[in-house]
Amino acid sequence: MAINRETVEYVAHLSRIDLEDNELDKFSRQIQDIVNYIDKLKALDTDLVSPTSHILPINNVLREDIPVSSLPIEKTLRNAPMKNANFFSVPKVIE
Repeated sequence: MAINRETVEYVAHLSRIDLEDNELDKFSRQIQDIVNYIDKLKALDTDLVSPTSHILPINNVLREDIPVSSLPIEKTLRNAPMKNANFFSVPKVIE
């Protein structure tokens, strides 16, 4: 895929970005370099490479999921500024 000055100018227009002439030339070259590098990567044979999310074999350390009892309602609501029965009460914020 060829990225030229007109393509960058068109995308800048769609994005509502004002670019100077030297910026259009610079970005055209930079984006074309990126596309060329991606084309090089596409040419590589990756059939024997398994997909990974990280280059190192890192596993997440998880703890045992052990259910425990929660706080009693009285202790939970003890410092609540406002409560309604067994629930926290908050001021209405929608008009």
